[in-house]
Amino acid sequence: MAGEGGERERLAAEALRRNLRLRRAQASARAAADDTLPSAALAAKTVGTADGSKEGPNMGVMPDHWIRKMAHEQGMISPFEDRLHREGVISYGLSSYGYDTRCSTEFKIFTNVDSAVVDPKAFSDKSFVDRNTDVCVIPPNSFALARTVEYFKIPDDVLVICLGKSTYARCGIIVNVTPLEPGWEGHVTLEFSNTTPLPAKIYANEGVAQFIFLKGDSPCEVTYRSRSGKYMSQTGVTLPRL
Repeated sequence: MAGEGGERERLAAEALRRNLRLRRAQASARAAADDTLPSAALAAKTVGTADGSKEGPNMGVMPDHWIRKMAHEQGMISPFEDRLHREGVISYGLSSYGYDTRCSTEFKIFTNVDSAVVDPKAFSDKSFVDRNTDVCVIPPNSFALARTVEYFKIPDDVLVICLGKSTYARCGIIVNVTPLEPGWEGHVTLEFSNTTPLPAKIYANEGVAQFIFLKGDSPCEVTYRSRSGKYMSQTGVTLPRL
């Protein structure tokens, strides 16, 4: 009986040692996996290459060198300013991760002189007055349409969003531009809202908004061009179309 008890103790001790060895092996495997996780996670993310292209499934914000390349080689922005101009003007031109666009001298200022109703399905010429000027004055709590100096040609794998300039935002002037869709081209119609109780100035040929370029991992199946979008190739200040 004593021999049997000693054998049981030996087997139990051996099982305990095997269990400890297994736990150590599992811990080492977890540590090795943790060491390689950053590289694996990095590989799964979008990686920028030297020419600004993207590898991987994510949509990324495109940098200045990619914007420059696309403007020079594919006419994505024309005319194109290769640097940010700031001396004595509201800044415009190429920035770190976007392009600050300019406003042209063409303006349509909304007015209620003729008591017109703003109807997006039947937009009336009586809703506004035309002005061609270097400085547009928008009445208090009113609205104006303008266009960019630049003509844009958006690639089939790029979506562009617009943000207003902080200089105008701090004056209560809101710039609204809907996204520029893949495959679209034209002058961008700009919408200015004067939210203040005072007249507000908009300066032509100076910066009014920043465009941010988002590049997908592949072109979309249906572009704005292929579906014959109603604002395709628009020039000048373009009114609502049905």
